[in-house]
Amino acid sequence: MIRLCAFADEAGEALDTQIAALQNNHISLIEVRGVNGKNVADLTDDEARAAYRALRAADITVWSVGSPLGKVPLQEAQAHLDRVRRVCEIARLLHAERVRVFSFFESEGRGAEVKSYLARMCEIAGEHGVVFCHENEKEIYGDTLPHVLELVQAEIKGLQFVFDPANYVQCGVDTAAALEALFDQSAYFHIKDVIAATGQLVPAGCGDGSVPKMIEMIAASGRDAVLTLEPHLKVFAGYGEIDNTEMQTKYAYKTNEESFAAAADALKALLVACGYSEIKKEGAWIWKKA
Repeated sequence: MIRLCAFADEAGEALDTQIAALQNNHISLIEVRGVNGKNVADLTDDEARAAYRALRAADITVWSVGSPLGKVPLQEAQAHLDRVRRVCEIARLLHAERVRVFSFFESEGRGAEVKSYLARMCEIAGEHGVVFCHENEKEIYGDTLPHVLELVQAEIKGLQFVFDPANYVQCGVDTAAALEALFDQSAYFHIKDVIAATGQLVPAGCGDGSVPKMIEMIAASGRDAVLTLEPHLKVFAGYGEIDNTEMQTKYAYKTNEESFAAAADALKALLVACGYSEIKKEGAWIWKKA
């Protein structure tokens, strides 16, 4: 079984717009990153509770908190721990079991320090009953296959991993090789694709991110999986907070809702081609192998 999730803030800034986009595209899970113009890490308790109520009323479950934790220079890691605690509190208010995190900028050659701080972050997460999931973002310590494998092999208690194919392409990593090496260690997968030669972001399957191979591997393994759409097909509110580079896209879309729907359609086409079909079960949309 495959379940679809999404960074729905790419469809719109307002939570109501995000909910509508998820419902229109039959996506029952959300990775919460931006809510009504605020980063999830900056929500008040009342704002987090209100977001959770609105999502649950729409039969949408918070799969993960798409936090910015660890996306700071390593020298700021100690001071960053207060923000780690706060995000864990917000995750609990959103009834999220996991939080997406990173492994620090300006950290090359400082692997021991990175692992030490990640371990402390995971201790804090454990105290709050949540799990941290490391994403292979460009320019952080865990951006290439050797460094991610180093983090995996460190066996940091409570640390899981998110596989983002486009980020690997942008770092010059052979995504097919990374999939072979990290498939079993990946708690879930981000769906973003890019053309290596041009750097243009494209719908899933149109670039060099090996997304079709990913789906084939999931099907062959028989495992349940969650695929989180993070399409980056059109600039959206808050993009500048998560990426300091200019977004390069191949295709033009009139609205963010249109680009979000195009991303969803492309992923669903790959699922159909791999023999999956969409069904609704107990109020949630899932994909089952025929």
